[in-house]
Amino acid sequence: MLDLSEEVLTLLRAEAERRQLSVDALVEEMAKSLSVDAASPTSARLSFVAIGSSTSGCYASEADEMLADGFGTD
Repeated sequence: MLDLSEEVLTLLRAEAERRQLSVDALVEEMAKSLSVDAASPTSARLSFVAIGSSTSGCYASEADEMLADGFGTD
């Protein structure tokens, strides 16, 4: 079951009527037209990635080692 706003339902009903389909059939048709990739995350790089990139040469993958060496205890 989908929980859609009245505005979206109105649009779906109008399109279903235009295509002479039920709303269920229209939604099914639309879902089938989606590619498999549409449901998977994009590989685009987000604009905030690397904002806090290291200038010291230390990386998050080394966090346990840095903590074991006493990082942040002073």
